[in-house]
Amino acid sequence: MTEATAQPDEIEARARTFPAWIRYLDEGDYVTRRYVSQGAEINTGDYADHQMPMRDGMPIRDHFTLGTHGFMIGRHRSAVGDFADRAVVDALYNDEVAEAVKALTGASFVAVQGWMQRTTADLSQRAAEKVAGYQHSGGLQPQAGEAHIDYNPLTGERAGARLYAERRPGGPGYSRHCCFSFWRTFSEGPQDWPLALMDGRSIVGDELANNTLFVVDEFPVGEALTAPVVGEDQMIAATILRQRDAHRWWYFSNMDRDDVLLFKFYDSDHSVTWRCPHTAFHDTSLPDTKIRSSIEVRCVAFWE
Repeated sequence: MTEATAQPDEIEARARTFPAWIRYLDEGDYVTRRYVSQGAEINTGDYADHQMPMRDGMPIRDHFTLGTHGFMIGRHRSAVGDFADRAVVDALYNDEVAEAVKALTGASFVAVQGWMQRTTADLSQRAAEKVAGYQHSGGLQPQAGEAHIDYNPLTGERAGARLYAERRPGGPGYSRHCCFSFWRTFSEGPQDWPLALMDGRSIVGDELANNTLFVVDEFPVGEALTAPVVGEDQMIAATILRQRDAHRWWYFSNMDRDDVLLFKFYDSDHSVTWRCPHTAFHDTSLPDTKIRSSIEVRCVAFWE
């Protein structure tokens, strides 16, 4: 299976479809970086919103598979009663996710990297607070606002090698690994800015750019945002996208707290759909939407 082969089948053609605004990187050459700090994230480069068809996959939820689309939706009951209780999340959730991903994928071992919560509520006061030694894990951030994949291929390959060495010293080795996000909303639906997922087969191939990650206590300003950094091409980076008409976007309307999305950042098996672009978008198709609160966990699954 190769990219740029997504075709609407009969089931998908019947999906409720409406226009939605997706933010993409503009055409042109830019120094593309993502700076993250407490309660705020910024990108360099120029971005613009493009109206794209959005399809509601909830009525056909069982149709979507990791191997074909790069994402799926499942059901998972968490023992975490209050996701705002960080101590409880730390104590319970990572182990839950590891077991859930093993069950959903058939992997023999899953290494969990940590969780992040996101909300569409106003975080400006939190972002204004000074922080020293900010760590981009276990916190609260705004929704992601542009089409992206969290890892580029180099980052995905290195994540697998590093985590296996750390978590399975002396292990038998692995023939395949896949970097995932395990995502759920725990706020009342329908959500105002739900997560949209792009059929990975609809990546054209000429629209991709690296977006280097910089975790900072304070954001640089002016020319410092794009000043040269030695070895940047070897640093942790995401993939961001420019708009192409072929892109096929899906979301799952009115998710509840037991609905979970599992989608790929990077799969070392390129014979299947091996990555899944995604972004939040403003859903104006449903009435009475609510502020979104969600939690995501990055993990790497291994087949030994």
